[in-house]
Amino acid sequence: MRPLFALLTLLLTSCASIPSGVTPVSDFNLERYLGTWHEIARLDHSFERGLTGVTATYSLRDDGGVRVLNRGFDPEKGQWRQAEGKAYFLGDPATASLKVSFFGPFYGGYHILDLDPDYQVALVAGNDRDYLWILARQPEIDAATRDALLKKAKDLGFATEALIWVEPGPAQ
Repeated sequence: MRPLFALLTLLLTSCASIPSGVTPVSDFNLERYLGTWHEIARLDHSFERGLTGVTATYSLRDDGGVRVLNRGFDPEKGQWRQAEGKAYFLGDPATASLKVSFFGPFYGGYHILDLDPDYQVALVAGNDRDYLWILARQPEIDAATRDALLKKAKDLGFATEALIWVEPGPAQ
């Protein structure tokens, strides 16, 4: 496993708690969420710093959990990096609140705070307001969708002005 993604786990593994004052999506359907998501924006962290073309691909595991494959391109090194993890629901599978691990028994939070009805765009938080991602099925989203997600995140107390807008990576 690459050190950058190992650090992701270390930073997120203090607990798999939900940030105070936020509510994960209810009536969640994991089957519809599975597949590949493109990272549109993120709060900066060393485990993803400088990466472009970041994707997360979710699939079912034999043990009932979710396989997580994160992938991003490091333009400085001219190579793709990836890390495989696993995720499990914290409670009711109809609530979009999971714990995720990329390293051993240590888990961090993965909480979907907003999800469009067609499962095309998602707003995801970690354990606290230092972790936020905008994900989409396509590498770009329209301005109205972007603005609505930014407003929601800001209203929830996230530092939206610090978001990094992810550049697409090279063709794979």
